[in-house]
Amino acid sequence: LLGRPAAKLRVVTCHLGAGASLCAVADGRSMDTTMGFTPLEGLMMATRSGTVDPGLLLWLLRTGRLKVDELEEGLEHRAGFAGVADVPGGAFEEVQRRADGGDERARLALAIYGHRLRGGIAAMVASLEGIDVLVFTGGVGERAWRLREETGRGLGFLGVHIDDARNRTVGEDDDAVVSAAVAEVETVVVHSREDLEMVREVRRVLNPAGLGP
Repeated sequence: LLGRPAAKLRVVTCHLGAGASLCAVADGRSMDTTMGFTPLEGLMMATRSGTVDPGLLLWLLRTGRLKVDELEEGLEHRAGFAGVADVPGGAFEEVQRRADGGDERARLALAIYGHRLRGGIAAMVASLEGIDVLVFTGGVGERAWRLREETGRGLGFLGVHIDDARNRTVGEDDDAVVSAAVAEVETVVVHSREDLEMVREVRRVLNPAGLGP
């Protein structure tokens, strides 16, 4: 998309979907991520909480308000958009629709999501000591132009500036550069192609010597 080798770039990828994570990539290698021992850590997601204060979890257990199984169920399946916005399954499109209709819980959920997303991106940039490219991918990252717009607006201090017209007209099957001409950081929308990556990994395992087609 950019006509530049990945080995020369500092990239922050925002994989935003039902699950969500950020990754800091330097010279084509992953250097940092928002996920931890489990996918629960990091960004708020459709039904997962994202990062929470471990002291809260200890308090809930110690006071008997929740049992371990209940706590796990809540963090994995009843938190995130599902919990804050009270949207079963936490579908982003439904949260956005309700927010547009004035639903305060949906608006709060989007505000929390955006706040954590911008903060997480800034943390990834710090681990890379700078940024050349910001990537949006995943079902939400690829389709939610307003989220990309608001995220870019909040990261102007890093040199991220998104072109409104380009951003709003990205097709559902398109990969596109959406950064504004004045931007110091390139912003792109890329389809995740997880199936292609899985095939590459299978091929690498079955044919480690790289022989044949």
